[in-house]
Amino acid sequence: MKKSLGPATLALPTPVWAVGSYDEEGRPNAMIAAWGGICCSQPPCLTVSVRPGRHTYAGIMRHKAFTVSVCPQALAAEADFLGLVSGRKTDKFAATGLTPVRGEHVNAPYIDEFPLVMECALIHSHDLGAHTLMVGEIKDVKCDADKLLDGKHPDPALVQPLVYAPGAGTYHGLGPMVAKGFHVGKAFMK
Repeated sequence: MKKSLGPATLALPTPVWAVGSYDEEGRPNAMIAAWGGICCSQPPCLTVSVRPGRHTYAGIMRHKAFTVSVCPQALAAEADFLGLVSGRKTDKFAATGLTPVRGEHVNAPYIDEFPLVMECALIHSHDLGAHTLMVGEIKDVKCDADKLLDGKHPDPALVQPLVYAPGAGTYHGLGPMVAKGFHVGKAFMK
């Protein structure tokens, strides 16, 4: 029997994404966002939700651009720190030793040590209440060459993305591959 938990943000898992932007003074900044995902395939787009009071919000709105750097499991402490402090008061890159890299396609920095990066142009923003949904058109995807499965697709086993469990407040890794998508379900086709 299932127990009702009421309306809550308990979808499992959520990503651990470092959202990069330049602040209003042009300094690189990054925050961790767990509220995000792919939202369109043509044009390729993703969403992140950011509270308007966050330092990153003003930078995204000013520059109309952001990056998403996918955090690897090995850098969980650095990622957690990016979500603990504000870029208004702390140079997060100096504090963690992470390296900001200027995006090639948008005016926003990404994190060099994170193996998978998406450069996004802000194309929509929608106030939802506590958060503003930011829709970014993906202008480029960058992946460490040694983390590619076939030379063109990131391999989850090699990227080792960190994921977050809302409610429990815990970080996790992905387990082994379970099945091949768009294939395993064919057993039910007649």
